Amino acid sequence: MPGPYPREFREDVVAVARRRESGVTIKQIATDFGISEATLQNWLRQADIEEGNRPGQTVGEAAEMRELRRRNRLLEQENEVLRKAAAYLSQANLKLSGSPK
Repeated sequence: MPGPYPREFREDVVAVARRRESGVTIKQIATDFGISEATLQNWLRQADIEEGNRPGQTVGEAAEMRELRRRNRLLEQENEVLRKAAAYLSQANLKLSGSPK
């Protein structure tokens, strides 16, 4: 799968699509730039979201959600390690306190 298109390229294509003359289709613009019509439609939709003209998740919000999910996974792993350590230490403490003095 090819890498993502540069941000500047996407912005330029979206600007051209929005300023197109009547009679020029999205498909023609997409073909002229060597991208699929669906890709251009996605870019236009995301641009509308970023500009607040359409409901949805912005790129910044999506990045923040990814980071929060990553941090949550890390905290859950740390919590599990602490839970296991507490159980181990509890067992060790029971063995020590149960031995004759």
